[in-house]
Amino acid sequence: MAVQTEPKGFSALAGARYLSITTFRRDGSQVSTPVWFVSDDLGRRLFVATGADTWKVRRIRRNPHVRVAACTGGGKVIGDPIDGVALIVDEGALVRRLQTEKYGWQKWLIEKAYVLSMKVVRRPTGESVYLEIVPRRHDEIVARAA
Repeated sequence: MAVQTEPKGFSALAGARYLSITTFRRDGSQVSTPVWFVSDDLGRRLFVATGADTWKVRRIRRNPHVRVAACTGGGKVIGDPIDGVALIVDEGALVRRLQTEKYGWQKWLIEKAYVLSMKVVRRPTGESVYLEIVPRRHDEIVARAA
């Protein structure tokens, strides 16, 4: 599969329920994780809610370059990857509203199961952060490779 590098946006992800988000370790190796995602404008930006203390967030804080692609719930990539830039943003209300519209009862069920599992193991539920992913421009990729 060819990596999309032109700023065409994320319109190819319109029907997808899961997104494979690939982040990069210090040594350049890739780590991919399937996540739920939402968008208020697929051509322009995607949003992902995740735990503040996850490894993907730590890697994004160090290197915001990500690669995203449509995938199955198990993480098998089913679409062409698209380079992007991930930013941590304060868009919690928007992301939660869009998640409820897209995932409905599944979102509610997952949240309740997570809270219950944290109570069973006597751990706090943890803080969430919201990632905004925008397409990465071709000239940025070329400059970084040089």
